[in-house]
Amino acid sequence: MYNFSAGPAQLPPEVLMTAKDEFLDWHGCGMSVMEMPFTSDEFNEISTKAYQDLNTLINLPENYHSLFLQGGAYAHFSLLAMNLLGKNPNADYIQTGHWSTRAINEAKRYGHINIAASSEQDGFNHIPAYHQWKLDPNAAYCHITTNETANGVQFQKIPDLDVPLVADVTSDFLTREMDISKFGLLYASAQKNIGPSGLTIVIIRDDLLDQAMDIVPAVFNYSRQAKTRVNTPSTYSVYMAGLMFSWLLKQGGIEKVEQQNSIKVQRLYQAIDNDDFYHCTVNPADRSKANICFELSNPDLSDDFLNDAKENGLLNLKGHGVRGGIRASNYNAMPLEGFDALIDFMQTFSASHAMTSLKKNIA
Repeated sequence: MYNFSAGPAQLPPEVLMTAKDEFLDWHGCGMSVMEMPFTSDEFNEISTKAYQDLNTLINLPENYHSLFLQGGAYAHFSLLAMNLLGKNPNADYIQTGHWSTRAINEAKRYGHINIAASSEQDGFNHIPAYHQWKLDPNAAYCHITTNETANGVQFQKIPDLDVPLVADVTSDFLTREMDISKFGLLYASAQKNIGPSGLTIVIIRDDLLDQAMDIVPAVFNYSRQAKTRVNTPSTYSVYMAGLMFSWLLKQGGIEKVEQQNSIKVQRLYQAIDNDDFYHCTVNPADRSKANICFELSNPDLSDDFLNDAKENGLLNLKGHGVRGGIRASNYNAMPLEGFDALIDFMQTFSASHAMTSLKKNIA
């Protein structure tokens, strides 16, 4: 069975087995992680290692803080605006799909939002060329969504800007190497490549820690959370994230998993492009390596495709509701064998329906 869910996504079997073995008693302490006081020595050990492993994975610069918060990325659409627009209410946003649009709508509650570039008129099938961006040089920040899970587009290159770059990296965080120093702030929900839902990671440059509005709740004030724990963290989600960070380091780090992810995605896009039965409308240069969105040339067969795929152990391939079609998520825990199985199924499905059409035409 291979789970192509866009999130919550599958986890590596090794991580799940470790969590299973430690579920009732973590390292002989007599407690499950879910029962531990968050102030205990045991959880402090778990949390400290998780932070250290994450910072190692992403090569965190010294002038940044990594925060383990709650709320999900959707909540932080609002929270990041509240944390960054306290002194300057103007921000630029690049609109590239469903999730950047939602980020824009939430941020509008707290400041003057300029949509500096958008691909909406083209159905969000590409990333607007940088020379088309109409940026405000005095903006508090410019926000991008590095990968649009619903639309299948992705920034292949992170832009260099004169104002702080803020990014929702939820769906491609830890799947590819990123230069953290290019960002003023980035944030990611856990349920793609980090672990179960409930944890949101915020990485913020120190000079942005004093820009918050007075109305920001204490538990979501990035500056206060960077100084000390304000509330009980999502302890089990932090524990699971720590297991994932450790697993990634054992794989050789982000560089190695990025190489594997590239192999998987190249094979799938090649299979789509080489078969008229399938097609992908996303501009090839902007195609997502994390969420491959495509359609059947005959959309009436989509339900049959999804049902047959499920019977063959290929789960959760249905596209997002705003786009439809098929979506295969290429997260770190998906093995190469999963993509090979999907490609084999696609070729078999295509061939069988081509044969059925031929028989009907002959008849």
